[in-house]
Amino acid sequence: MTRTLLAWALASGIPVVGIGMVAFGVLFGDTPRSNATMWSIIFLCVAAVVLGAGAMFGVARSIAEPIQSVRAGLDRVEKGDLDAKITVSDASEVGLLQAGFNRMGAGLREREELRDLFGRYVGRDVARRALDAGVELGGEVREAAVLFVDVVGSTSLAASRPPQEVVARLNEFFAIVLEVVRAHDGWVNKFEGDAALCIFGVPTAGDDAAACALAAGRELAERLEREGPLEAGVGISAGEVVAGNVGAAERFEYTVIGDPVNEAARLTELAKQSRPRVLASEAVLRRAARAEQDRWQARGEVTLDGRPEPTRVAAPVR
Repeated sequence: MTRTLLAWALASGIPVVGIGMVAFGVLFGDTPRSNATMWSIIFLCVAAVVLGAGAMFGVARSIAEPIQSVRAGLDRVEKGDLDAKITVSDASEVGLLQAGFNRMGAGLREREELRDLFGRYVGRDVARRALDAGVELGGEVREAAVLFVDVVGSTSLAASRPPQEVVARLNEFFAIVLEVVRAHDGWVNKFEGDAALCIFGVPTAGDDAAACALAAGRELAERLEREGPLEAGVGISAGEVVAGNVGAAERFEYTVIGDPVNEAARLTELAKQSRPRVLASEAVLRRAARAEQDRWQARGEVTLDGRPEPTRVAAPVR
């Protein structure tokens, strides 16, 4: 506003005042009514028009160009370029607008980094669900398939190899687990030391969670046997679970709780003793599509720890 008023005063206000003073002198003073007086008025009028137009153009440009830079920056942000920054022209309101845009960009970058980090810790689907719907303690009963994978001989490995090598081999192992599970529409709920709990059908419902879990188990066992840095047992089950946020108000995690989780963990220990190192329960086979069922063969009944009834298990057809 100060800039606009100052430009008007210098370019238009002063010439207009001069015209007024000449006219006042002609009417009430001793200024003669001559050609010189008329040319003075004409000169002042031309000066007012020219200087006024030039000043207004300069003021408009000083406002429009910074706003155009902000608009261009917004277009870049809209297209996903959160690194967009603009030069702050001055300390006026327009300059404050430009500085505000840069602060907004910094905030968006920080928020995206937190979103990405959050997704890496809890899984992208869980992160998206939390950001969209908010978080609260409690859960809901859902139908899901569970795959549990645990490293064979991890205790002896940790005792015989340097910690850096153990961590490197575990990271390589978990990278394979994550790749296979994602390829079959599942997600890794948590890493537990040298084990991983993988879920299918929660939080995003799938068309055939059981078949996806079985297919992931077969591929995971094959890849670990062929190229894996570590050997591991894989157990697969399915059924009703409680899925939701468990913990306290200050610290909680999204997970699944239920008998299928326990059954899959027990099958993992049993799978470590056989080839291929993967076993599935009848519960998950019964829920899978026929095409996936045909890829498995029965291995009889076993009584798992902590379960009163025997469980029928199956292994992939080799």
